Amino acid sequence: MSEFIAVIPARYASTRLPGKPLQDICGEPMVVKVWRQALQSRARRVVVATDDARIQEAVEAVGGEALLTAAEHPTGTDRLAEVAETLGLAGDEIIVNVQGDEPLLPSTLIDQVAGCLADDTLASIGTLAETIDTADALFDANVVKVVRDGQGRALYFSRAPIPWDRDAWREHSPRRGQDSPEWPVSATDTPWLRHIGLYAYRVSFLNAYRGWAPSPLEKIEQLEQLRALHHGHRIQVALATERHPAGVDTASDLERVRRLVERQLGKE
Repeated sequence: MSEFIAVIPARYASTRLPGKPLQDICGEPMVVKVWRQALQSRARRVVVATDDARIQEAVEAVGGEALLTAAEHPTGTDRLAEVAETLGLAGDEIIVNVQGDEPLLPSTLIDQVAGCLADDTLASIGTLAETIDTADALFDANVVKVVRDGQGRALYFSRAPIPWDRDAWREHSPRRGQDSPEWPVSATDTPWLRHIGLYAYRVSFLNAYRGWAPSPLEKIEQLEQLRALHHGHRIQVALATERHPAGVDTASDLERVRRLVERQLGKE
């Protein structure tokens, strides 16, 4: 497997959960938990990229590597590009973006997404997806859907239920006032896929990305990955080898993760 670097972007500010990276999970800041998960991967180097000295200090206190980056980056991808420049990485090197609010992320998925990109030499980005098996998830705008071509590369990402199975949904599509659309038995073989927001990038792509304005479709869907497709870059999408656990967005998410980690520690 090709070498890669794991980078964990971690912003202090969070609208729904202020100071999220430093929230305690069983005695350690969340960002440290994420860092420990990334260390279990095959990454040759794990770096936390942050805009706050308190996060940098928390990571360095446990022996981790953290870089203080600019505060004004509009996206985590822009922060990764700064890290690549600071570290002087070559254009063909691979960086895996590990979200700083996913302390339960399996290290195997980090390795998988890096390998997914390494194996497709024509792709600029690698990412993962998993099957959708409920109508509620399919019609949930917070669940991002993806469709792929015959080589596993992304054709499009959307918050809408794509592909639209015209015949199957003719009788089963949700109607006004209907909370839970029925899942059509006739459509269970349709390849509906939920996109997992775990990315591997070639450094050459990150260097180009910094100069691009948001694309029209990106503005409509509010999906950053559409900017890459707009500029003609290929995104390889592999089916995740294991389920991707939800991250931490809210205080209730944080409590859920704390309970899961407590149970895991109790088994050790």
